[in-house]
Amino acid sequence: MEKKLNSDTKERLFSLDTLRGFDMLWIIGGGSLLSALAKATGWGWVEVLAEQMHHVPWEGFRFEDLIFPLFMFISGVAIPFALISKLEKGVGKPELLKKVFKRMVLLVIFGLIYNGALKNGFSDLRYLSVLSQIGIGYFFASVIVLYTKSIKARIFWLIGIMAGITILQLFTPVPGFGAGVITPEGSINAWIDQTFLPGRLIYDTYDPEGILSIVSATVITLFGSFAGFILRDKATSQQRKAGVLIGIGIPLIILALLLSPVYPIIKNIWTVTFNMLTAGISFILMALFYYVIDVLKWRNWTFFFRVIGLNSITIYMGVKIIDFWHASEFLLGFVANPAGDYGDVIFTLGKITLEWLFLYYLYKNKIFLRV
Repeated sequence: MEKKLNSDTKERLFSLDTLRGFDMLWIIGGGSLLSALAKATGWGWVEVLAEQMHHVPWEGFRFEDLIFPLFMFISGVAIPFALISKLEKGVGKPELLKKVFKRMVLLVIFGLIYNGALKNGFSDLRYLSVLSQIGIGYFFASVIVLYTKSIKARIFWLIGIMAGITILQLFTPVPGFGAGVITPEGSINAWIDQTFLPGRLIYDTYDPEGILSIVSATVITLFGSFAGFILRDKATSQQRKAGVLIGIGIPLIILALLLSPVYPIIKNIWTVTFNMLTAGISFILMALFYYVIDVLKWRNWTFFFRVIGLNSITIYMGVKIIDFWHASEFLLGFVANPAGDYGDVIFTLGKITLEWLFLYYLYKNKIFLRV
């Protein structure tokens, strides 16, 4: 923990912190709140929204499936601001490489802790995690950005990775299944995870944060870095920046949907069509948040989300370690218990409030977990 914000505040985007906080809200209780409200009210439109808060079992897409790749996209947006700005100030590439390598290692370690390494040991541990995928994806995307000299070269890397994943998932034979079998048992992801990944898989035959998924998910972070370069370009007007982001996002969504009948959109193995769809939506969300917050400067409503976004890793770990739900029950039981079906709504609102107050305390004291 460090009592300090990034000193490079001149380049800090309010929209980026706000979008990160908006994304994290659904992880720390926003989705549960919608589900509790749908159960309590039975309102059809709330039930439709609540259904979006659950992952699809395999093929398809819901809002819940966007949350993780959006976070990776956001981390990619930060790359030009965090690394290229320092490179321009004379910081050497080896020093920056050391920084992103350290970040990767710390996130892998945090992921092990999140998965229970300190609680249960390593005997039946799941070694990979959401945090490890973020860290490794950020590291490789940063290496590509740091050691390529042009946007064109980075686009070649992006296309090359997507082409490689496509070849592996659609055209590489899997022992016992053949090529192009995109199922939980027969995918190339499952074979690689079972063959090379130590420890426990989250599912019987594969891990959604497995080896090939990490490589594929690096694409999302790279896409985010392109958005970051666009937003950092001082030669382009703010309105045009938002327009360019939308102009990239819409074709990506259309292309993903057009390809999906032959190359399904599947989050659990991070198919290329899934990457394109979520990157496209992320570009559009980034554009909207940027235009409203940093161009029009409508910022009064952003504080709630920014408090969350500035300590996103802290609260992700915090909800695993601290029982905010129990604290909410302890403080609000006298209100929630007599409320019948609305009890869970009250408890969930209490949980989110306590989480936010915890983060607000850290914010007020300028305590931020810098990874």
